[in-house]
Amino acid sequence: MKLSAPIFQLKRRAKLLVRKNSVPLHEALDQIAREEGFARWSLLSSRIAAGSLSKTVLSRLNDGDLLLVAGRPGHGKTTLGLQLLLDAARDGRKAIFFTLEFTEQQARKHIRSLDEGYQDLGDALEIVTSNEISADYIIRHLSASDRGTVAVIDYLQILDQQRSKPALSDQVLALRDFARKTGVVLGFISQIDRSFDPAIRPLPDIRDIRLPNLVDLGLFTKACFLHNGEAQLQDIT
Repeated sequence: MKLSAPIFQLKRRAKLLVRKNSVPLHEALDQIAREEGFARWSLLSSRIAAGSLSKTVLSRLNDGDLLLVAGRPGHGKTTLGLQLLLDAARDGRKAIFFTLEFTEQQARKHIRSLDEGYQDLGDALEIVTSNEISADYIIRHLSASDRGTVAVIDYLQILDQQRSKPALSDQVLALRDFARKTGVVLGFISQIDRSFDPAIRPLPDIRDIRLPNLVDLGLFTKACFLHNGEAQLQDIT
């Protein structure tokens, strides 16, 4: 979805509403966001942050990288993951979305909501929604993929939700070894812990990754953290 004006102009309109109507700035920003088709300003700003960051993230990924994309719900992590795949497809790479959260219809709808120019690529994007998604399943599915293929897994914390699947730590280790061997890039959408306090730090970091089950986060090579329209990409190893 394209905005009616650049984001700095939207902020200027919100400040005019503050002076005209004597309302708090956050209410004025939310009103502007609703006019642009978003429920609140944080969703609008997160969409813009994710969209502007995705190409930068892709350019910094090396073959065989394991990437964490982490943030609270509604702060753009799924959008960033999908836009990363769309940018990879535009770059001529194979791009696959493994999701244990969305149906294919929901995922396609999310893709169609992104900026114009992605839709043709989005229709060709491979989306896998099997309940059997796990490290072994992903490795089998990607076994014939070329180096530089990009896959995003939605999401890290539920890979081992079924008792029949291996421990999360074992799955991440297997996927790390597979990525190193084949040059496939794997991105993991990730939750962060509720203890993260944006009043103390504007962005979460590696310490805030929610880990209901033990995982060595040193297996990942890069991480991108998002919150309230801000984002930062970091090297882990």
